[in-house]
Amino acid sequence: MSKTVKIYVGILVVLFIGILAIEFSKPKPINWRKTYNETHKIPYGTYILRSELNKLFPDTKINNIRATPYEYFDELYSWDDSTYTTSGTYILINGFSDLDDVSTQELLDFASHGNDVFLSSNYPPQKILDSLFIDVNYDYNFKGKAQFSFANPVFKKDSITIEKGISNYYFSKLDSTASTVLGYQKFDSINHINYVKITHGLGNFYLHLQPIAFTNYHLLKDNHKNYAAAALSYIKEDTIHFDYRNKTGANLGHSPLRFILGEPALRWAWYLALISLLCFMIFNAKRKQRIIKVIKPLENTTVAFTKTIGNLYYETKDHNTIIDKKITYFLEYLRRVFYLDTQILDDKFIKNLSLKSGKKQPEIKKLISIIRQLKAKRECHEGDLLRLNRAIEDFYTK
Repeated sequence: MSKTVKIYVGILVVLFIGILAIEFSKPKPINWRKTYNETHKIPYGTYILRSELNKLFPDTKINNIRATPYEYFDELYSWDDSTYTTSGTYILINGFSDLDDVSTQELLDFASHGNDVFLSSNYPPQKILDSLFIDVNYDYNFKGKAQFSFANPVFKKDSITIEKGISNYYFSKLDSTASTVLGYQKFDSINHINYVKITHGLGNFYLHLQPIAFTNYHLLKDNHKNYAAAALSYIKEDTIHFDYRNKTGANLGHSPLRFILGEPALRWAWYLALISLLCFMIFNAKRKQRIIKVIKPLENTTVAFTKTIGNLYYETKDHNTIIDKKITYFLEYLRRVFYLDTQILDDKFIKNLSLKSGKKQPEIKKLISIIRQLKAKRECHEGDLLRLNRAIEDFYTK
C-alpha cells in the first residue's frame, strides 16, 4: 500500500469516527410514530395501558394473544357441543385494524356465544361494520382540539380535551335496534358519536374510534387516564384476551399459504425448501463449461528421424558421410543467413564471412581450412568428425 493510499484511508477513518461521535452525541429524537404496541414506551405506544390493566381489573385473568384471533380462539372452540371453552372480552387497540376476514369472522362467532369484543380503532374491519349494519365517516376539515365525553352522566367529570394525534372518525350510521351510544367527540362545536355498544347474538361489540386516548402520551397527561378507565369500565369482570401487536403467528386471512404456514411441520418444510432453493441458485449462478479434452501436441518426427539416421551412421562408423552432410548443412546455413556464394572457399570468401558474421578472420580461416582439408581427404576418422563438429559449434556459439 502506497503512502498516498494510507493517507486517504486515514482521513476516511477519521471522518467516519467523527461522524459516529457527532451522531452519538446528538440527543435521541422523540419517536412520534403511532405504533399502539404494548411493548413500546414511545408517546404513541400502549405500554402503560397494558401494565395498568392488572390494576384496573385486579380480579380478572388477562391472557396475551400472540397469534391471530382465528388461531387463538379456534383452539378454544369445542366442536362437540359448539361452544367455546373460554369466555370474557377480547381487546384490540390499533390505529387501523389489520384483522383478516377469517379472524374477523372468528370474533363475530366469539361474541355471538355470549362474549364481548372491545375494539378501539380509527376504522374497524369492514366485515364487522357490514355485519353490524354500521358505517364510519371521516371529516378532513377539522381544526384544533377535540373534546371526548361519555353519554352516561356518571362519567361527566371524565371528559377530556385532546390536541395531539387526533383524527375525526365518527359513526355516521347505526342499527338503532341493537346499538347503544356510549360516547361522543366534539370538533369545532360539532358533536359526533365515537363510542358505541352493539349487541350481536348473545354478546356485545364495544367499538371506540379514538385509540389515541389509550396511548402512553395521553395516559400520562393531566386526568386523561380517567377517560381510558371509564371507557374500559363497560367490560365485564371476566377473562380478558388482550391482542398483542407482537405476533408470533402469521396473518392467515388473505395468504394462499395460510394452511401451510398454520401447521408447524409444513411451515418449516416450506422454509427449508425456500432456503435450499436459494442455496442452489447461489452455488449454480456461475456458468458451467464442459471439460476440455487434453490433446497431446504432435511430435516433431523430422527431428526424431534425423536423430535415428545420425545414430545409424555413427554406429556403422561411416564418418565420411556424416562429415559430408555436416559440411553441406553448414554451407547451406551460410548461404541462407549471410547470402554468400560457397562454391569457392578462398581468402575473399573468408573476408566477406568475417565482415557479415562479426567473427574474427583467424577463427574463420581455421574453420574453412578444416572443411577444405576434410573434403579433400579420402578416408576420415572419428577424430576428424569431432574436430569438425567442435569448429562448427564454436562458430555458432561464439
